[in-house]
Amino acid sequence: MTSHRPTLIITGASRGIGRSTTIIAIQKLGANVVGVARSKESLEKLSQHIEGELNLKDRFKFVVGDVTAESTSQEAVALALKSWSGKLDGLVLNAGALEPIGKIATVPVEEWKKVFDVNVYASLITLQHALPALRESKGRIVILSSGASFIPIHGWSAYCASKAALKMFTDILALEEPELTTMSIRPGVADTDMAGITREKGAEHMLPEQFAMFSAEQTEKSLPVVHPDEPGHVVASLAISAAASLNGKDLDYYDDELKTHRM
Repeated sequence: MTSHRPTLIITGASRGIGRSTTIIAIQKLGANVVGVARSKESLEKLSQHIEGELNLKDRFKFVVGDVTAESTSQEAVALALKSWSGKLDGLVLNAGALEPIGKIATVPVEEWKKVFDVNVYASLITLQHALPALRESKGRIVILSSGASFIPIHGWSAYCASKAALKMFTDILALEEPELTTMSIRPGVADTDMAGITREKGAEHMLPEQFAMFSAEQTEKSLPVVHPDEPGHVVASLAISAAASLNGKDLDYYDDELKTHRM
């Protein structure tokens, strides 16, 4: 089957910002998407929403699997290439893990490794499998970053360290693959499951003033909580049409430089 629509792979597509990015890319921006996530039930519900409620047939395919497994990435790339135009135009590396929340002194090394597996090594695995196709299309890579990549947060040791590593991964990839357009986007505090985990478990481990920033009750210390569609629209748009001048950039989704990509 041929198509002139851009084709994307989005990891962590079943919920939160990944889900919003997937729907917006398909419904509003005209893309075809292969979504990757662990939850078969969530991916099936997303597929039913796109094909049934939105009546957008043959625009979404999915792979159920662990993003840290080579086989998952291989299957996703193969599915993207055979399902539509034979091209892969964009890759959104969105899958991420926050937990465990805890101090460096107390979180077991094995738990740290799990966070790095999802937040760093899964991105490397997916990227390596997608690179040949992305080079052919001179495609775009959007990596979900975080303010935690450069702001130390008490109790978020593994998450902060992994996001900092992912930031440098992005910087080096932009240098090594100059014909691609690679950028990292900080999505702010979106109303997702990850934000819910912070509110549920953060008070025990975070400094009170830092926990207040993520509190469900809006105070003068809290950060604005946004709907996942807001950063999701920016991410989807960048994956399809980011200018080459954005290669190597690390930006907040609401930065003026990205205003043409916002809702």
